[in-house]
Amino acid sequence: MNEITSRYLPVDDAQRRQLHNEVHARPSARVRLPALIVYVAVLNAGITREQEWAHLRRLPGHADLQPEQLSGNFLRLRCDGFTVKWERHTEFTRYSIVQALPAHAAWGAATPELASQAVVGSDWLRGIPGQTVAAIHLGMVEGNMASSSLVPQAQAWLGEGAVVGSRMGNTTEGLSHSCVLTHFRLGEDGFERMLVVAPPGTPDSRAGRISQRLLELETYRLMALRGLPVAKALAPVLSEAEAQLADITARLERKGDSDQALLDVLVSLAARIERATAEHGYRFSATRAYDTLVGQRIAELRERPVAGIQTVGEFMQRRLSPAMATVAATAQRLASLSERVSRTSALLRTRVDIATESQNQVLLEKLTKGQALQLRLQSTVEGLSIAAISYYVVSLVLYGAKALNKLGLPLNPEMSAGLSIPLVLWGVWRLTQRIHARIHQED
Repeated sequence: MNEITSRYLPVDDAQRRQLHNEVHARPSARVRLPALIVYVAVLNAGITREQEWAHLRRLPGHADLQPEQLSGNFLRLRCDGFTVKWERHTEFTRYSIVQALPAHAAWGAATPELASQAVVGSDWLRGIPGQTVAAIHLGMVEGNMASSSLVPQAQAWLGEGAVVGSRMGNTTEGLSHSCVLTHFRLGEDGFERMLVVAPPGTPDSRAGRISQRLLELETYRLMALRGLPVAKALAPVLSEAEAQLADITARLERKGDSDQALLDVLVSLAARIERATAEHGYRFSATRAYDTLVGQRIAELRERPVAGIQTVGEFMQRRLSPAMATVAATAQRLASLSERVSRTSALLRTRVDIATESQNQVLLEKLTKGQALQLRLQSTVEGLSIAAISYYVVSLVLYGAKALNKLGLPLNPEMSAGLSIPLVLWGVWRLTQRIHARIHQED
């Protein structure tokens, strides 16, 4: 798409036009009644856009299809007598083939064969890359919605199964503009059937919007239900983890096990919970999102009841809501368990910290006692050192006095040494004190 620069505006943000045109990314088809829509939705995990492009090129007259045409995740291809709509979503890709309703499947027919009537051919449908998650034959016919034979005729067209349906929408006269009937059952051909009965003269655009809402409703319902098997499989794992956490908490309270043993068990449990959260968190979030879309599509139908049968909204409320509640409860249970493991870990860390502080206190007490003993030893050594230094000084005085006596001075060496002892002791002690004072001053 060529960028358009306005001379009245600043330069566009790089994403402005892409975001602006997002509302037009998947326009509704125009469906001329009577019509048959063959719809297939497949999971596209591991399926590249190139594989889907290669498959679309197999359609008659589209061998020159370019990969760039699939860049917008939406493409409508017109073929001879039918159209194919391709839509790629995050988890699934949808293919809708709109064709004229075969004559033998007209309103009033009894369980008409539809699988073999797809104009694209069964080989093309079977070759769609991916795994089927939804497959629907949607018949759209013109008929009288007020007829008393509406439900019996719909039952005959749909086949076995309790019929669910409703009148849809409001016209300017306050009346419903169409009626949808289905039984939400898979047939032997792998498709489920839906039937829309609309009055003659229904605009093609309205028929296209109706078909899009119904097909999206059923696709989102099935995608939402993908979280249910996960929730059921996770239930026993969560029960076991909750019991193990309760046991760890009890052992923590009894204080009968070592902190290391409890820590090993708790770390293993926390790893299992985090792994389950990482593996299934997206699935649970996606289920909530799809369930919200189902609710929106049901609201858009603006249903009015058909006498004697459940509306689509009532059917979903009774059948889908319990499954969604199970998924939501499991997701909440997983999150709650993760929080409880965190709290238990905090308690264990607190206990370890208290034990460490007690050990540090005992160690400090031992160090204090050792320092006091060292101080006493130091004082003793210091006293001995003063005596030893004084002894050597007095000895020097003695030798000095003897030398002076030999030189003729009238000195008594022993008397001189004895008299010098108090002075020497005081001098050595005084020198020691000055050294201590200087050390303390430097500290």
